[in-house]
Amino acid sequence: MPQSPARKADPAYELITPNEHSSILYRQHGFPNSLVRWHYHHEYELHLITHSSGKVFVGDYIGNFYPGNLILTGPNLPHNWISQTDQGETFDERDRVVTFTEELIQSARGVFPEITSLDALLQRSRFGIQFQGPALISQVSALMQEISQTEGLKRLAAFLSLMSLLAESEQYDLLSSDQYQRLGGEKSQHRVNLAVNYIVEHYKRDLSLEEVAEHLAMQPTYFSKFFRQATGRRFVEFINSLRITRACDLLAHSDLPITGICFDVGFTNISNFNRRFQALKGMTPSDYRKLTPLGH
Repeated sequence: MPQSPARKADPAYELITPNEHSSILYRQHGFPNSLVRWHYHHEYELHLITHSSGKVFVGDYIGNFYPGNLILTGPNLPHNWISQTDQGETFDERDRVVTFTEELIQSARGVFPEITSLDALLQRSRFGIQFQGPALISQVSALMQEISQTEGLKRLAAFLSLMSLLAESEQYDLLSSDQYQRLGGEKSQHRVNLAVNYIVEHYKRDLSLEEVAEHLAMQPTYFSKFFRQATGRRFVEFINSLRITRACDLLAHSDLPITGICFDVGFTNISNFNRRFQALKGMTPSDYRKLTPLGH
């Protein structure tokens, strides 16, 4: 029997236990996994997705991810990757993760002035940074592999090479917004996790705020205010952003007609779809498709 949402005990805060013999923590895990949830922690974290595709959430950012997705998150910035899989499909490895602390950076800065070259990178990470480019991703993957297989000075050297590579890269996008940073949504993140997971599962159909509120055993008015404070977006804005993100994916990677995509992602009429798409992307769906690699 599924647990009642009101009794769900998953914590929002993830306590990361440091490695006694290393200031750099490397982990990898598959999907599904208990670590896959909307959460935050005090450490910096570099995520490399190696298998599966789905939706990524960083602060108030919503996007699609595929193998090769590389994102650096700063302290206390909520994040989650939700793989969209066939029923029963699992992955032994999905994420490779390198974790390090602000204390490490501050201590190193006091001894090695060269560490200040990372300051701009670490400041940007508080919004979440997605890195681009096959060559960069390949180099990062190799260095993360080296970190996973070494200890001591060799691990530290690989970590510093990795950070230098990221700091020098100009191939990146910032993800979360200034508005979300001001909200500082650390309270009740487990309930946000429940809401986001439910929305991701059902956004392709007519999904109301009242239904999600009932799923969380909350009054609709309270849920509306709670959701906006926690995510930086109104419920309808969140739903529309999720649908438009999926529409962009289909426009870029399929030959489905635009009308079919409109209904597939959950809109009930083409005019509303076109209006929402224009508002979020600054162009029509047909213009967006012309810019994609498929060359429509």
